[in-house]
Amino acid sequence: MDIKLLHGDCLELMKDIPDKSVDLTVTSPPYDNLRTYNGNNDKWNVSVWKSVITDLFRITKDGGVVVWIVGDETKDFCESLTSFKQALYFNEIGFKLLDTMIYAKKSYAPAYPNMRRYAQTFEYMFVFVKGKKPKSFNPIQTEKSESSITKEKASSYRQKDGTTKKTRIKSDKLTKAECNVWVYDVGYMKSSKDKVSFKHPATFPEQLAEDHILSWSNEGEVVFDPFMGSGTTGKMAALNGRNFIGIELDDKYFEIAKRRIAENKAQARIML
Repeated sequence: MDIKLLHGDCLELMKDIPDKSVDLTVTSPPYDNLRTYNGNNDKWNVSVWKSVITDLFRITKDGGVVVWIVGDETKDFCESLTSFKQALYFNEIGFKLLDTMIYAKKSYAPAYPNMRRYAQTFEYMFVFVKGKKPKSFNPIQTEKSESSITKEKASSYRQKDGTTKKTRIKSDKLTKAECNVWVYDVGYMKSSKDKVSFKHPATFPEQLAEDHILSWSNEGEVVFDPFMGSGTTGKMAALNGRNFIGIELDDKYFEIAKRRIAENKAQARIML
């Protein structure tokens, strides 16, 4: 297993990643200007994110997947729509939008009356595929309720003309595939048990990263994160037997990522 952590600008360092060499990207780019990232967000603009997405298409294998976790800045009461603009650009250059997934949070900041809107409780997880379908899909399973476990049950679905067609399906499995809305507990010592990770201002839950890694890749494949941050994707890739390439621009965050990944997978061969 190889772990390669690169310190610098992803626009430059991605140029050295070979064509069609990455199986899965799990990343969360800057959300407009919601965080300053120690001043490193000053140059984040449309041309930059378009360049990153374009290079992601080049390095992604046929059938490979990119999970783009993103939200929008709210200004003058309304959302920027940057997330949708990015999704449309993915499609424009050749990716297909496999799924618009939702990352929902159990705890969230309240919305005050003068905000004129409801509390924001979720972020988008756009799942893009290069080609017609993902080459790997290992759906997360959840336990069924006891009442839903039967040998056979009636089911029906609506057809295009509005009529209903009935069928009978076997349903003796104890689990079912998870839906595309994933709910996580967030906050200090909830997203992670690594205290050092919270020195980064915008971490996502370790379980979220792991669930995507398990869903869209297999052991020994290459997982990539061009905005590595505190190293959550890298840590979970290493713990699940994947090779990993991570890029981080900020000095402090890069050191946090190195520490977390090294501590949690000492046996991995880390190239710095």
